[in-house]
Amino acid sequence: MEKFLKYLFYAIFITFGGLCGLSLTRYTAPMFERTVPPNLLWTNSAGMILVGIFLGCLLVPLTTSLIIKAVVNIATFLQKMPIQEVLMGAFGLLFGLILSFFVNLALQSVSFATIPVVGDYIGPLIILFSTIFLGVLGAWFGSQLIYVHSLKQLLSYKGLIETRSILLDTSAVIDGRICKIRESGFLYGELIVPKFVLQELQALSDSDEVVKRNRGRRGLDILNELRSANDIEISDSDYRSEHGVDSKLIRLAIDMPAYICTTDYNLAQVASVQGVRVLNLNVLANALKPVIVTGEQLELKIIKAGKDPSQGVGYLEDGSMIVVEDGSKFVGETILVEIGSVVHTTAGRMFFSKYIEAEKEEG
Repeated sequence: MEKFLKYLFYAIFITFGGLCGLSLTRYTAPMFERTVPPNLLWTNSAGMILVGIFLGCLLVPLTTSLIIKAVVNIATFLQKMPIQEVLMGAFGLLFGLILSFFVNLALQSVSFATIPVVGDYIGPLIILFSTIFLGVLGAWFGSQLIYVHSLKQLLSYKGLIETRSILLDTSAVIDGRICKIRESGFLYGELIVPKFVLQELQALSDSDEVVKRNRGRRGLDILNELRSANDIEISDSDYRSEHGVDSKLIRLAIDMPAYICTTDYNLAQVASVQGVRVLNLNVLANALKPVIVTGEQLELKIIKAGKDPSQGVGYLEDGSMIVVEDGSKFVGETILVEIGSVVHTTAGRMFFSKYIEAEKEEG
């Protein structure tokens, strides 16, 4: 590739330099006619052509190096772009080239012949640069068309409520609560499932481990339920340079831009550091739990004995565990308890309480 470009640019610049030298002889010939015999005027033309060829050859190594570096950078950049952006960019490039054709028709009517030496070549150069400029401009505008929904978000009369995009993580899909939250209206916006998330769910559903297989199939069932309600869209965007679903999801959220819906604490933290808005279902669930303070009294059904044989254990509707002192003898019964303390753990809240009626009987 490098040798081919080198030879190609040698041919182009030698030809262009030689033509410039030949054109230069037209304007210098009258100067030499007075001092050089007519039979030696050809040496003037040959000298000018050789100077032009020499200057053209000097430009080849630098030009070849710059072009190769540009091609490599463009190829690397295209590999990182979503396929939709590349395709839309190609259509934009085609439109830009068509537009440049009509612009160049107008430029051909402009004459630069009055400019000394290079006047004959300015017109073709301007046409070349206008073609490149309009082609690149069209490609750029075309690649940005996939982000038109972002412009709609800014201009929408109804604001972001109906137009924001939300990328679903594998953990959020498997969790299952997303359907109910969606129906309640708390999770508004356009739900998008990237193709690499679907691939991860498929890999889980094909796993040899029963737990992983059940989780994967549950996730696919949730997606089918959302799909049947026309509530999700599938994105074909992929980033082969990124390793792992989490890094691809963050990259896509930055490019769109979009929110990420997840239950994965680590993903939520990494995405937040990179400026991505995160909708964590666990945070929402914790925020909706009823506020219970120390000293509050409530009725509780004792489900089982605790780690200490004298303790009883019951649960609130949100799943929070309440440990009752001397409550093991009330297993299966509903009693009145008073909250003594609250402990916050990674799994949620845990309450410690005491049986009130026992104190009344003692009194």
